[in-house]
Amino acid sequence: MRPFLLLAGSLALLASCSTQEKELIPVTYPKTRTSDTVDTYFGTQIPDPYRWLEDDRSPETEGWVAAQNKTTQSYLAQIPYREVLKERLEDLWNYEKISSPFKEGPYTYFYKNDGLQNHAVVYRTKGTGDPEVFLDPNTFSDDGTTSLSSLSFTKDGSLAAYLISEGGSDWRKAVVLDTETLRVKEDTLADIKFSSIVWKGNEGFFYARYDKPGGSELSARTDSHKVYYHRMGTKQAADILVYGGKPGEKHRYVFIGITEDERFLTLQPANSTSGNKLLLLDLEVPGAGLVTVLDHEQSDTRLIANRGNELFFLTNLDAPNQKVISTDAATPQPQYWKDLIPETEHVLTAVTGGGYIFAEYMVDALSRVYQYDYDGNQVREIPLPDIGSASGFGGKEAEKTLYFSFTNYKTPSSIYELDAESGDYNRYWKPEMDFNPEDYESRQVFYPSKDGTRIPMIITYRKGLQKNGRNPAILYGYGGFNVSLTPSFSVVNAVWMEQGGIYAVPNIRGGGEYGKEWHDAGIKQKKQDVFDDFIAAAEYLCSEGFTSPDFLAMRGGSNGGLLVGAVMTQRPDLMRVALPAVGVLDMLRYHTFTAGAGWAYDYGTAEDSEAMFRYLLGYSPVHNVREGTTYPATLVTTGDHDDRVVPAHSFKFAAALQKKQAGASPVLIRIETRAGHGAGTPVHMTIEQYADIFAFTLYNMGFDTLPNTGLPVPVKG
Repeated sequence: MRPFLLLAGSLALLASCSTQEKELIPVTYPKTRTSDTVDTYFGTQIPDPYRWLEDDRSPETEGWVAAQNKTTQSYLAQIPYREVLKERLEDLWNYEKISSPFKEGPYTYFYKNDGLQNHAVVYRTKGTGDPEVFLDPNTFSDDGTTSLSSLSFTKDGSLAAYLISEGGSDWRKAVVLDTETLRVKEDTLADIKFSSIVWKGNEGFFYARYDKPGGSELSARTDSHKVYYHRMGTKQAADILVYGGKPGEKHRYVFIGITEDERFLTLQPANSTSGNKLLLLDLEVPGAGLVTVLDHEQSDTRLIANRGNELFFLTNLDAPNQKVISTDAATPQPQYWKDLIPETEHVLTAVTGGGYIFAEYMVDALSRVYQYDYDGNQVREIPLPDIGSASGFGGKEAEKTLYFSFTNYKTPSSIYELDAESGDYNRYWKPEMDFNPEDYESRQVFYPSKDGTRIPMIITYRKGLQKNGRNPAILYGYGGFNVSLTPSFSVVNAVWMEQGGIYAVPNIRGGGEYGKEWHDAGIKQKKQDVFDDFIAAAEYLCSEGFTSPDFLAMRGGSNGGLLVGAVMTQRPDLMRVALPAVGVLDMLRYHTFTAGAGWAYDYGTAEDSEAMFRYLLGYSPVHNVREGTTYPATLVTTGDHDDRVVPAHSFKFAAALQKKQAGASPVLIRIETRAGHGAGTPVHMTIEQYADIFAFTLYNMGFDTLPNTGLPVPVKG
């Protein structure tokens, strides 16, 4: 990346920004007991006074959660426009949403949400018949907290297996249906986690699970993922162990795939969220054993298709931006690979459909799509409707009509129907909603980070915005795990922008926007560079007059919650509001919970070395809350059933902030009950949560009213 100097004058402008004076809603925090728990790392004693909050199912912790929620809801109830925001979110959310159709057996299926349904309903049609309900997740539970997480059909479409999540948990149960009668075929399977259902014929399917943990399923550590084969008509206890549990086969994750012709099964064992081994099983050869394609975890490699014995892999092995290779099933190892779609300067992802390979490149986080044949010849570029994000294009080999969706930060996602032979497409479905994208604009800028690295950022706002430093802004970030933040429309962000808000998303290091090198530039002892990238984004927004610290909120979830927690403890002067969601906030103990040890590729652990321990201690949000510091108004959000990033992270961080906050700005925690890490959250819960987040944010920026124009006016400051 090309270095640039920090924008001149930005620090001076930041220094000149003053804090608004405003009479705040008084808050009396519930008392949080402290203990004398101390851990010793490399001879250094580290107190952990809120360790007891890690016992998420104890009566004392449940009482603490109830008291905190009562305090938070009492505060939020006093914000005069909280209900107005909720009503606007409901109004804007209330439009029909559908998915691309897909064929399974004699039926065409699609997902549809009428508007405010908690979960999308699976419909199907046969021939020219009217749509009928196939599966309605809204009937799974009375409160909407049981959701559909995946749906998998046999090749002939006669059977379907679906996975459900209860209360937002990552643990899943599997139910098998006869698609003609809609009757459940056999007992429900349990204890499935981080797995898909992979059918082989109609006789059975493969799936992955962990041994059932003792004690709390929420916080128990899960280290040994195992792959099983379930034969239809038998009990789960009789399922056949395919992989895992033996010496040398202990992995935290084992992901499963199968080719469309159901000939080749792939297993991707991994001990972290980056890199995997690769094993291949030819299911047409009786008694065949697993063949090792890759015996190390130094790359992300997966099988995307086959054409008879010819295999096609997408890999970043010796290709940080990824490439597609071909090889023979008899010799699938890297020394026999041939480049089919070579690596370029842009990150590649690829899917197959209609007898072609569709290659999507990220060019500064924006999509460009090309069509290739299986000999590696480029057929054409697929010109996209606008600048933004495209996804889809995949399908069965025999299907010549494929579908893709397109969206950006100001344009709701539409679905397009593509003729794979001609490359022509037309719009298949467009949402009808009370929002006009033409009233808004997005612009991509590039700014220098602390070390001069050039960082892209997309800023979206209402046209006619005055760059006077007084616009409410949300700076959203992630910066980890090779995750790319590409433009996409969100109802909640639309409501924010209707209120005159700016929504800014920088593509900081640690993500995948520029490939493996960009990811690796923000891991372990380079993690501070990620925080510096985010800080520099805030400084850019202020130096250019988009906003100022008095009107800036920082938001991020999961690894993004860590990002916000680290930046707000390092630079509390830089924002008026902090919104860390389901964050990884205790960096000394994160690896001791559930699958947390699998994140060590990005973070390292406090047990690795003294140097790694001290580096983590230097930025761990829980350990860097300082007595006597004025922190921004903070609303921590989490779910009490989050078994990915356990809620103890958020509990301990909120408790520390409440005890040590020197300023008058509130520190609150909003704990959603019967909710997890985010996926599958009912619509009504999501709407209520964002109404609270936006009300808290605007109120603490000094806005007492939301005028009819939708543009808030600060009363003071």
